[in-house]
Amino acid sequence: MRLIVARCSVTYEGRLAARLAEATRLIVLKADGSLAIHSDSRAYKPLNWMSPPCTIRVTDTAITAESPKGERLMVELLEIFHDHAMDLGDDPGLKKDGDEAELQALIEMRVQALREDLTLIRREYPTDIGPIDFLCRDADGRAVAIEVKRIGEIAGVDQLIRYQARLDLDTRLAPTRGMFVATRIKPQARVYAESRNIECVEIDLDDLRTHDNPRLRLF
Repeated sequence: MRLIVARCSVTYEGRLAARLAEATRLIVLKADGSLAIHSDSRAYKPLNWMSPPCTIRVTDTAITAESPKGERLMVELLEIFHDHAMDLGDDPGLKKDGDEAELQALIEMRVQALREDLTLIRREYPTDIGPIDFLCRDADGRAVAIEVKRIGEIAGVDQLIRYQARLDLDTRLAPTRGMFVATRIKPQARVYAESRNIECVEIDLDDLRTHDNPRLRLF
């Protein structure tokens, strides 16, 4: 990564022609072969940029980036105020907190957190249109199909309904009960689920991680 703060002008030649008049800007050069020109406004969005891969040539007075398609971004360096390069190394990438995979793993360890009378039959129980997240039995021996989402929306309810329809073709399971689980269930999804006799459970992720009996809100 190389960061240059300079008074500069910028010209782009490609699908159209564009020019940035002389001003002080931040120029970001990355090891992936990208170039971005930033002002001290507009948050994260650059004024102009070249995405990788592109060929970048740097001299004392200019930076030129050219793409394989012939697009060209030229930065004329009129006065440099700051120039710093640093190797950031490999980045492990973004890991979303509380994604569906983590929720499923935590629920698998203590499925009774959803309801005390549940016994796990299998996680990722197969159907001919894909696996349902969990299949359980309740105290009455009835099969409970459970779909887990980070945010509960109508599409997730529809998905659960489709899985239940396939599971109900198996006389050993029919009629199944549905349970829709998420850290937050949107009001429209809750209304829709309850109209189909599907139980909605909102889970607190932090409690699920740290306590044997997480606080849950049933609607």
